[in-house]
Amino acid sequence: MGKQDKKRILLKIGTNVLTKESDFISRGKIEDIARQIKLLEDTYEFIIVSSGAIAAAKQFVQLESKGEDINVKQALASIGQPHLMRIFQENFRELGLLTSQCLLSYSDFEKKQSRDNIVNTINILVANNYIPIINENDTVATDEIKFGDNDKLAALTAVLLKVDLLVIGTNTDGVYTKKSILSGQAETVEETSDILAIEKEIARGQSSQGTGGMQSKIKAAQIAQEAGIETWIVNGLEDQFLIKAMDKASVFTKITTL
Repeated sequence: MGKQDKKRILLKIGTNVLTKESDFISRGKIEDIARQIKLLEDTYEFIIVSSGAIAAAKQFVQLESKGEDINVKQALASIGQPHLMRIFQENFRELGLLTSQCLLSYSDFEKKQSRDNIVNTINILVANNYIPIINENDTVATDEIKFGDNDKLAALTAVLLKVDLLVIGTNTDGVYTKKSILSGQAETVEETSDILAIEKEIARGQSSQGTGGMQSKIKAAQIAQEAGIETWIVNGLEDQFLIKAMDKASVFTKITTL
């Protein structure tokens, strides 16, 4: 299979997945992601959108707060981002995978020049077998720290880079039906193209470490769907979560195109 025939996947990994719902970044989870990419590299090319900079910083520092909470989070992101990238780089390099860092902010998507630069740079990286690892430039941005955990960033990037599939790794088996949650027996909505219907199923609320919750994942899927991109919401806490989803060996939510 030639490079131009590879399908392009944007893999978005939330903080809860990267920490395995603890207070620290899990090297084991990052290794699990690397191993899956290695197994799939002949068929797929990957772009990663990763949260986790703030969680990475919390392993090393406790900041004195003299400003608003948002400023403390921005400072933590600044400290944690290099640590997060180092963990990715070390684990991926052991498998012969090359990584690069891209920090984006929403204003980058608003100007044509910036959009073109993102596309051209990332295409060059991917063509040279580098896996771009994208995070929001949290030091200057506030929206995603407050709400969204990079879900929207992942969707906008997926659309811009014309990916074939958006995969969002989270800490549930996709979207559960409201009825099943109320009965205490979580049941996944396995496939739908109806964004409005699936929105009605979501319980409000955010996850423990991340800032997104399921609402922002559905919004991301909607952005992707409008551009003709399918979205999978999978349980990233499972080992080999992506390969299991591809092999239909796990339960997850697939939001198909119209």
